[in-house]
Formats: sequence, C-alpha cells, structure tokens
Amino acid sequence: MNSRKVVFLFWSTLLIGTAAGSLMALIQSYDEVIFAFRELGFMQGIGGLFVIVVIASLWTVIAQMGFFAYLTIHRFGLGIFKSVRLWNKVQVVIIAFALFDLMFFRHFFFAEEGESLLGYAIMPLMLLAYAWIVAEIKARDTNRQAFVPTLFFMVVVTMIEWIPSFTGNDMEYIINAIVPLLVANTYQILILHRLHAQPNGRQPTVAQEQERDRTITTNTKQKQSQKKKKKKKK
Repeated sequence: MNSRKVVFLFWSTLLIGTAAGSLMALIQSYDEVIFAFRELGFMQGIGGLFVIVVIASLWTVIAQMGFFAYLTIHRFGLGIFKSVRLWNKVQVVIIAFALFDLMFFRHFFFAEEGESLLGYAIMPLMLLAYAWIVAEIKARDTNRQAFVPTLFFMVVVTMIEWIPSFTGNDMEYIINAIVPLLVANTYQILILHRLHAQPNGRQPTVAQEQERDRTITTNTKQKQSQKKKKKKKK
C-alpha cells in the first residue's frame, strides 16, 4: 500500500459512507427536514442537511480508524500466536463473546421490567448474518483463510465503533450510526485486496476484475488437474 492508494481508500470510503449515512438519516428525518424548509426557512433547512452530512461523515471516519487499527491488531495477532489457524480460533472466541455482550449488556442497561433477553438477540444475529455474507464474499475473492478475519472485523470492530450510539438507546440514532459504519467497513474490507493488485492505486475496472477472476479460475483448475495426475500415478 503506497500513499496514493491510502489517499484513494480514505476519500472513496469517506464519500461512500457519508452518502449512505446521510441517505438513511434523511429517510428517517424526512418530516423534520421538510418542516425546517417550510416553517423555519431555507437556511435552517440547509443547516439541518449539513448536520446530517457531518454526523454521517463522523461515523465514517470512525469506521476508517477502526479499519486501520484492526490491520495493526491482525499483524500483532499473527506475530503473537505464530499460526493463522490458532489466531483464527482466538478470533472466533472473541466474536462469540462480543455477540453475547451486545445482547446481554443492552438488556441489562435498557430492558424494561419483564422484557425478555431474547428480544435483544435480534440485533447481534442480524449483524452476524450480514458479517457472514461479507466474509463469504471476501473468502471467495481471495482465499478461505480470509473468512474468519473478515468476520471478526465486521462483527467485533464494527461493534466497538458502534458503542457510542447505544448511550441513549435511541433506535433512530443507532440505525443512523450502523449504516455508515457497515457500508464503510464493507467497502474497505472488500476493496483492500483489489488495491494491493493495482500498482497505480486506482479502483479496478470491470474488465480488469473479470480478467483477474478468469486467471484465478484457470490456475485453480490447473492445480486440481495436477493433483489428480499425481494421485493416479501413486
């Protein structure tokens, strides 16, 4: 990763995450925005839109900080445990604890009397399901060893970034936070290996991605064919 790739990753992530977060906030606050334009004046309405964009951009920047922090932690983990398999097992354990904590502590602090713990399991399960899909895409585009680290990043790191939105247990604010976080984190983790393959730091075109996929498929078939031949000889 050279400086040009880092700059491209930063600004493209900021743009995509801010756009997604602003759109979600605008959908949820549509009545308030319309009221501001009609009753309070044009400048007040513009001010409201500006606040929406700034808040979405702040969540996106938090996602960016979390991403680069995880890249550092991942290298430390590999260095400490000396084995990808062992480090992946540790990450799986942490994922399980993080999902349980998201359910348990939200129930502990915000549940009303008689409210079931199971109702608070919906949010962590939805996060896990989304993270699982992203991890599958990452593993398909790279290799199976990337599945657990991607799942860890999308669950644990996203959850840590998400924590400030839980203070008031305001569902609208929680949703406005998770959308730019998930969009930014998804984009960053799925674009990273493509940036590594691009010497000029530009996002690959569709034709380049198709050519890369064809090359990977051809190489995989050749390796499988060679393994079959070796087995027949034995």
